[in-house]
Amino acid sequence: MRRARRPVVTLLLSHGAGGGIEARDLAALAAGLPGQGVNVALFEQPWRRAGKKVASPPATLDVGLRAAADALRVRTPLVVGGRSAGARSAARTARELGARGCLALSFPLHPPGKPEKSRLEELELAGVPTLVVQGERDPFGRPEEFPDPLPGRTDLAVVPGADHGLAVPKRGPVSEDEAMAIVVESTLEWIIREVVGNAVAR
Repeated sequence: MRRARRPVVTLLLSHGAGGGIEARDLAALAAGLPGQGVNVALFEQPWRRAGKKVASPPATLDVGLRAAADALRVRTPLVVGGRSAGARSAARTARELGARGCLALSFPLHPPGKPEKSRLEELELAGVPTLVVQGERDPFGRPEEFPDPLPGRTDLAVVPGADHGLAVPKRGPVSEDEAMAIVVESTLEWIIREVVGNAVAR
């Protein structure tokens, strides 16, 4: 875990089905948020640790995330999140884990080219303040494909020109450093507004 000196929130993040915790957005959050009072714990799913190249079924991802949350020994409010398949798992388990928020990076709204197979109901399951950080060119769901208004207490942050991995073209509207800054800054702003602010108001 990347620990903040005076933590006010702990963010537990898991990876997607096609990569690990070294993903650019997870690494950027782990590097940028502890200095702002946010503990960041990166959780590697058992299938990945075992060296397998294919993710295990969704239900087993939820089991892994629950175990990771149970293993955390923190007194701060918890935010669960992840990228892609990890975002889906976080949304499915957030309420059960007592999380104060859910961070969905590159939420796979539907399989590429199959918008009729929507996974919006999973996002609605979160039941807590949720931030979706989506690439402008994400084939799993472009920002304009999300409903307006968004369900429940869901916010949407858009990374200009970014794909599903939040990678941006070399001659795109923003550089990779700028794209990752958008991820970190939008997450921090949302945490302060929706998680820390709500905790203080209670």
